[in-house]
Amino acid sequence: MSDHTPQETVERALAIAAGLAGVDGCVVIADESSSTNLRWANNTLTTNGVTRGRRLTVVATVNGADGAAAGVVSRSAVGPAELDDLVQAAVAAARENTPAQDAGPLVEPTSLVGGAWQDAPRETSAAVFEGFVGELGAELDRAAAEDRLLFGFAEHEMNTAYLGSSSGLRLRHDQPTGRLEMNAKSSDMARSAWAGAATRDFSDVDVHRKCDALARQLDWAARAIELPAGRYETILPPTALADLLIYMYWSSGARDAHDGRTVFSKPGGGTRVGEQLTELPLTLRSDPFAPGLSCDPFVIAHASSGESSVFDNGLPLGPTTWIDAGRLSSLIQTRYTAALTGLPVTPPIDNLIFEQPGATASLDEMIASTTRGLLLTCLWYIRPVDPQTLLLTGLTRDGVYLIEHGEVVGAVNNFRFNESPVDMLSRITEVGRTVPCLPREWNDYFSRTAMPAARVSDFNMSTVSQAS
Repeated sequence: MSDHTPQETVERALAIAAGLAGVDGCVVIADESSSTNLRWANNTLTTNGVTRGRRLTVVATVNGADGAAAGVVSRSAVGPAELDDLVQAAVAAARENTPAQDAGPLVEPTSLVGGAWQDAPRETSAAVFEGFVGELGAELDRAAAEDRLLFGFAEHEMNTAYLGSSSGLRLRHDQPTGRLEMNAKSSDMARSAWAGAATRDFSDVDVHRKCDALARQLDWAARAIELPAGRYETILPPTALADLLIYMYWSSGARDAHDGRTVFSKPGGGTRVGEQLTELPLTLRSDPFAPGLSCDPFVIAHASSGESSVFDNGLPLGPTTWIDAGRLSSLIQTRYTAALTGLPVTPPIDNLIFEQPGATASLDEMIASTTRGLLLTCLWYIRPVDPQTLLLTGLTRDGVYLIEHGEVVGAVNNFRFNESPVDMLSRITEVGRTVPCLPREWNDYFSRTAMPAARVSDFNMSTVSQAS
């Protein structure tokens, strides 16, 4: 592969598949990636580095008397000498597999706007941190002078995907992904605070503002307060709300709902599409062209699952509303599941936006209007308890604060929570303005989110936790 461009590799793999007897279709995806990172600890930069990677995925389809079977093989660093073996392995897998439930005709070429097929893959480098690193250095010095410790990392990735198929598709997309995570601790390590940011190129990351927020959280924690488990009015900041709604989104596959296995299953059969989940006019949507959150504008499926299909590779994506004015309006659908459910084809999209028209309150304004309640920083170790209700459990982390009469009066102990994000929607009493944010728990897998802060009545802090 190193001797050929990604485009040439895709064409060669398609040609090899076309020359094999009994192969009825083929999709080839070439992913070219590069990443760079910075890390720091105890107010000192520690490491940095740049990596590059290549992965080739071949999907071969073979028609039989009972339907089409698919074989999928992915390998890294495939050279020209290994290309024939990779295609042969995918074809052999297709011949050994039973017919695929999600089988369908490969997607035909469209007028979809994407990157120019002939362009070379884009790469990232340490230059992406040029402005950021100077600001970070100043903040590391400031933290030392003010008796705080800063830890964290910044990472930027660039992936260029080339997708070609025997149906004539030739699609390309460049996807930049950046994230910043910072942790501040008091010099005695007794207090901790976290902040994060998602970015496309680090030009929009305000390091000073993030560090001001961390310093304020550490000041809030100067007073320690013990609280028992219970249900509390709770303000979830955008990052914590994002983690809960991402898991809800991942759990919204139409096939499982149609089969009666999830919270989105309708008693007696079918799905809950059309039901009102909250009385507030809240909207949850995805849009591959959303400014600052843009993502793959067509399906790139390296494997089939309940929520994706390799037969859908190259299918155009567009703006999709999952919850419309509080009403469940869509579930994740492949072409196959859409035929089962009778609902529109709505494949997953790699971003998520939650908002209420006209909501403008800042987090500080929501704190100021709170008589008594909790303010979270973030959630972690989120795990499912009951898929039928989507009950989740997890822990609070890096600061839970008590608000009394519009002011934060101290930090309280951590809790284990038990909540269903679907049920929680009906108990949201206020949301603020929607802003880009970085989920804490899921940012390795899903980082493009825009969320408001949300006020939730009776958030269930089920037990006190000793986690720090």
